[in-house]
Amino acid sequence: MDTFQRLSSTFKRLLEAFLLVMAVVVLNFLLIQLAPGDPVEVIVGEMGGASEELMAQLRAQYGLDRPVIEQLGIYVGKVLTGDLGYSYYFNTPVLDLLLQRVPATVLLVMTALFLSVLVGTIAGAVSAKKPDGIGSHIVTIISLVGYSAPVFWIGMMLIILFASMWPIFPVAGMYSIRRPDGFAYYVDILHHLALPAITLATIYVAFYSRLARTSMIEVLGQDYIRTARAKGLSERKVVWKHGLKNGLIPIVTMVGLQFGQLFAGAVLVETVFNWPGLGRLAYESILRRDYPTLLGILLFSAVLVMIANALTDLAYRWIDPRIRKT
Repeated sequence: MDTFQRLSSTFKRLLEAFLLVMAVVVLNFLLIQLAPGDPVEVIVGEMGGASEELMAQLRAQYGLDRPVIEQLGIYVGKVLTGDLGYSYYFNTPVLDLLLQRVPATVLLVMTALFLSVLVGTIAGAVSAKKPDGIGSHIVTIISLVGYSAPVFWIGMMLIILFASMWPIFPVAGMYSIRRPDGFAYYVDILHHLALPAITLATIYVAFYSRLARTSMIEVLGQDYIRTARAKGLSERKVVWKHGLKNGLIPIVTMVGLQFGQLFAGAVLVETVFNWPGLGRLAYESILRRDYPTLLGILLFSAVLVMIANALTDLAYRWIDPRIRKT
């Protein structure tokens, strides 16, 4: 009976995920249709102009001359078969474009996420040990400044400081023009990754440090913490072994909720640093009215956010054993 209930729950979640993806597909398509601009006019403009007959042929070729409902039905049918369409501008299948750009975005987002959670949690936990101390006030001030600063401004400031005044890091791209071989190639990528990852992580370091500080202050006031101290355990074990695990629960929850915001921030960061990921591709697609590519990016991002939420739920159950019984 227990196995049947688990299978039923798994099937229910998969069905809900499928319906949610379909809702995202339909909503994104309708919103794109409401956006101003004509893809054919953009294509013709880059060609230097064309006759009305050629423009009509292009609209027929891309199916833009059909009613919106019919276009939606065709698009949904293609998505169900794994076909995300053909890019108007790049003249290549959208799925191929996404697969080319996904590794760069995943590398940037996951690196920024790791840095923000690690640095933010440590800073918050340290400041929670002495809430009224100087270190706690410093963390609070830095957090407020970092959280309020626009991400593109942070990126430009880092470029001015570490790529212009002190040319330590590259200013744009993911690798050098002359790509090195072997291990040096990965070192080169990390060298280019430093500024974009720090830029994207800065805001979230500020957020997680504040969240960790608040959570740890609450946890360190619990009865079991006082009991651990009464047993003579060192402050290091009390804070980092007994307190931190429970203090991580709200942080893990927010990681899943803010994963989509990380992708939104990646659009600005990739544009500032010319990072060849989905964010840069989305920016180019919006400028060129490349609707199939933009729809593919939105769909892919939604699926990644859903996967992140599922992984967050698993991590939440691992941290708090009480949830495993529910």
